Amino acid sequence: MRIAIAGAGNVGRAIARELLDNGHQVLLIDRDPKALKMESVPDAEWLMADACEITALDKAVLSNCQVLVAATGDDKVNLVTSLLAKTEYGVPRVVARINHPKNEWLFDSSWGVDVAVSTPRIISALVEEAVSVGDVVRLFSFRKGQANLVELTLPDSSSCIGKTVEEIELPDDASLAAIVRDGRVITPTPTDVFSAGDELLFVASATAEGLIKSCFIAN
Repeated sequence: MRIAIAGAGNVGRAIARELLDNGHQVLLIDRDPKALKMESVPDAEWLMADACEITALDKAVLSNCQVLVAATGDDKVNLVTSLLAKTEYGVPRVVARINHPKNEWLFDSSWGVDVAVSTPRIISALVEEAVSVGDVVRLFSFRKGQANLVELTLPDSSSCIGKTVEEIELPDDASLAAIVRDGRVITPTPTDVFSAGDELLFVASATAEGLIKSCFIAN
């Protein structure tokens, strides 16, 4: 895929390196000459331009990109860039970085955003996940599909210990995506047996999220 990243700061460059390692073509866009550290990501394309301007996005040939990542440190810039990418160039997938949690409500499809990533929220969720056993913790929200990635760590007292995946009836609009056990990620099959300490990852709607705990933890 060809992927454009607006914002060539530490975050943008780190994303670019990961994507390049995975075999994608990457274009980094930034209007600040000091951010154009081309030697740090030599395999990427670079463009010094303002990603909020149509002329700049024309130069980037954004219409040939399958994904745009708005990764600047300014939420206003990320919103405008996302909107232009979706409405003017029809980019199929737009991922936007949220810098300030108070702005989360803006990052939705009305601004062209398919997936919004809030760094503060992810960090707080990971902290909560690290100390929460037996509680459902939201890790990530998929804005376009109105679904969430949530985690539940099974305590020793879980009612599902020793039961198989197929024996547990999940609520509608919830799916068990993975089991993390002893540092290994397991793709669940119907015959897999739950063990204490398993970290269960679900994709679920907001309504289903609130019902997951009752499937695994007896009241």
